[in-house]
Formats: sequence, C-alpha cells, structure tokens
Amino acid sequence: MAVSTVKAVFQTDVKSVWDIVTSLDNYSWRSDVEKIEVIDDNRFIEYTPDGYATKFTVTAKEQLKRWEFDMENDNMKGHWTGIFSENDGQTEIEFTEDVTAKKLIMKPFVKMYLKKQQEKYISDLRKALDKNYEDK
Repeated sequence: MAVSTVKAVFQTDVKSVWDIVTSLDNYSWRSDVEKIEVIDDNRFIEYTPDGYATKFTVTAKEQLKRWEFDMENDNMKGHWTGIFSENDGQTEIEFTEDVTAKKLIMKPFVKMYLKKQQEKYISDLRKALDKNYEDK
C-alpha cells in the first residue's frame, strides 16, 4: 500500500476549482486522459491516451467540500479523497491517494508514480484555471 497526498492553493473561488475537478464532461484540460465514459451517477471509466482503462466508483460527494471514489485497473486498486476549502477567495485542495499495487514487481514504484501523477494533475489544473480566468 502507498499513500500520497498533494496540497495546493489556487487564487480563485472554490466553485471554479470544484466544477473543473468534478466534471466528467469537460476533461480536455487533463493531459493524462483521452476520454471518460460515464456509466451512471456514481461510476465512470477514464481512458489514458494509450487506451488504458481505470474504473471509478464515487463513494462520497459533498458539494464544494469533498469528493471521494474507489478506483481500480489491472495494476492497482485504491481510494482517492479530495478535500476543498476556501479562505479569502483562495481555494486550498488536499488530494490523497491510497493505492495497492496488484503486481508484486510494481510495489516499490507505486509511491513515486503517484507523486508524479499528482504533480501532473496539479499542473494541468493550474493551466485550466488560468485559462478559465483569461476567458472571463
């Protein structure tokens, strides 16, 4: 099992951040996702540009505050928790992934992989928020 947490502060309101992060329709800002297939209100599948699928099941959703889901693919299974808070017009996020590798050979690399993925996600999110701000 590997646990990795990333925190970031954005110079925008929590609704803007929430809307981008939780949208299953507008994912073009994510460099690691080719498409998202929505199964129902609580289940969806993300596909990487290489066609690799990860299944997600939403386990908690508290508007503008918390979003959680279980995730699983051929290589791992785990849980993701996103905490959102706003203070003086700034939004702070704290995203935690708790992942177990399914393949023994991958176990030593899981934490490093999670950190890399989280850094890419935050970078993509910053660009998306900056673009939203420029478009207004």
